[in-house]
Amino acid sequence: MSDVVLLFSGQGAQKVGMGKDFHEASQTARAMFRKADEVLGFPLSQTMFEGPDDELTRTSRCQPALYLHGLVALALLKERVGGLVPVAAAGLSLGEFTAHAAAGTFSFEDGLKIVARRGLFMEEACQATQGAMAALIGGEESAVKALAAECDVDVANFNAPGQIVLSGTVSGIDAAVEKARDHGIRRAIKLNVAGAYHSRLMQSAQDQLAAELTGVAMQPPALPVVCNFGASVVADPAEIRAMLEKQVTGSVRWAESIQLLVSKGYRTFIELGPGKVLAGLVAKIDKDLTVHSVEDLASLEAVTETLK
Repeated sequence: MSDVVLLFSGQGAQKVGMGKDFHEASQTARAMFRKADEVLGFPLSQTMFEGPDDELTRTSRCQPALYLHGLVALALLKERVGGLVPVAAAGLSLGEFTAHAAAGTFSFEDGLKIVARRGLFMEEACQATQGAMAALIGGEESAVKALAAECDVDVANFNAPGQIVLSGTVSGIDAAVEKARDHGIRRAIKLNVAGAYHSRLMQSAQDQLAAELTGVAMQPPALPVVCNFGASVVADPAEIRAMLEKQVTGSVRWAESIQLLVSKGYRTFIELGPGKVLAGLVAKIDKDLTVHSVEDLASLEAVTETLK
């Protein structure tokens, strides 16, 4: 089975219990969870399996949790589907790091450490700023950009046609929600998040991450990885570092990233992570694409049968 593109979840997909059935069913999974807890120096697996929800939702916990979950799911899928040779990989925000680990850009351990640091830096930036985010549904891209400029906030995510997220100060986001209809935007929903991700309020986190990334050993990925910031394939380690850094305050161009993969002729995607969030976005971007979601043991077995 070839010509499949790997997709990895971003922050917000996490849920208590994630990975627990993988751990119970597989020695490979148990080894990976044990290794992760050792590398991080705290019991991440316990938080993933048992919660509490507010602990797992913390940026410094959910980012390494989603990274680990995605790579465990991939390892178990590869064990079951012998001929699985992915042709490319991409991930939403945090998921871009998981995609690079899957492509061999850096080691599982190095990736886990950097993701945990990224989560911590972003958590600290949230605590130091008064930030918020809002999802805008059913608006033209040009209208959303005009609204963002008017309210002095940033465009965080171009997730799918008619689904764009703004990020910035609480006052700016409140103003954007209030004025959305004036710009022909159908709905504006303030999101339940800890801060203003992918906005200029994350600058301190970006600066700290940049310093950390210089110390991470990287090599060109073994398969093409699409970066969020450029919606392009990056292979040079220096460029990969720059893209991972700029992504913290920059826009996630998810719709363009998927369209780039489609332009290369790819039609089959495997989402690795809880909740089928990416499958929903991909369906909005191009309804003719096939997305198989692996989030737990049952879906792993179902996707295994389909791919075989």
